[in-house]
Amino acid sequence: WEHVAMTTSTPPERAAEVPADLLAAATEAHTRAYCPYSHYRVGVALRTAGGAVVTGCNVENAAFPLGSCAEAGAIAAMVSAGELEIAEAVVVTDGDLPGTPCGGCRQRLREFAGPEVMVHSVSATTGAVVSLSVAELLPASFGPERLPG
Repeated sequence: WEHVAMTTSTPPERAAEVPADLLAAATEAHTRAYCPYSHYRVGVALRTAGGAVVTGCNVENAAFPLGSCAEAGAIAAMVSAGELEIAEAVVVTDGDLPGTPCGGCRQRLREFAGPEVMVHSVSATTGAVVSLSVAELLPASFGPERLPG
């Protein structure tokens, strides 16, 4: 797997190593994606603070707004399993360049992950990797700590 820089703020030499177990789990989830419309598969594996690994894949729907992102599915599985904190994430996508989480999923990840948590995006096609922290994916983010109570 070769690390590539998608932005000037994250050079390849700074990219973190992708954990093999999360990569394998995300790759497996990637193969199970249901995407008959976009044909763009996404698989995600999250490691929780408790050490569990949960996965998700994108699921499209003919009524396009009803589809769900892989990250949303993995987070739902994590919460359903009783975990509330993400320690690390791997996202596997189609395409020559790794696809980073969409804006909505960046906010979803931020809800359960601190700014220092690493998100590794990997191309299933080329093996290229981009590793960014949640803070880099979503600078000046709005998190649960900003809400009263």
